[in-house]
Amino acid sequence: MIDMPTPTAREMEILKVLWEHGPCSVRTVFRHLSVDKELAYNTVQTLLRIMEDKGLAKHHAEGRTFVYTPVYSRDESAARFLDRVFDGAADELVQSLLRSEKISAHELDRLQSMITDARKRRTKREGR
Repeated sequence: MIDMPTPTAREMEILKVLWEHGPCSVRTVFRHLSVDKELAYNTVQTLLRIMEDKGLAKHHAEGRTFVYTPVYSRDESAARFLDRVFDGAADELVQSLLRSEKISAHELDRLQSMITDARKRRTKREGR
């Protein structure tokens, strides 16, 4: 597994904006984050520079505007979390979630549906 840096809580908030909205300028990230929080534009700009130095984000220039993208996808980050916290054991992650009792009945139904779909895809790939 690739050794990805671990983002801070605030960096994770920025990554979520980038994952959900695609490439963003500092202003766009700032607008999404400042809706619920008191946050200065310069703070977002500084955090994005730090994230770039850490290898969490990268940018390209569009005129005078820097547009940032995450280096790692949400899926890659989730896989790293699984490896780091649960030694790659997905069943232990699911058990931990189930023990926390924070999963609603609706979410359990959705998970069951995803498992069923994954089994069907695997069966097709294996030619059964």
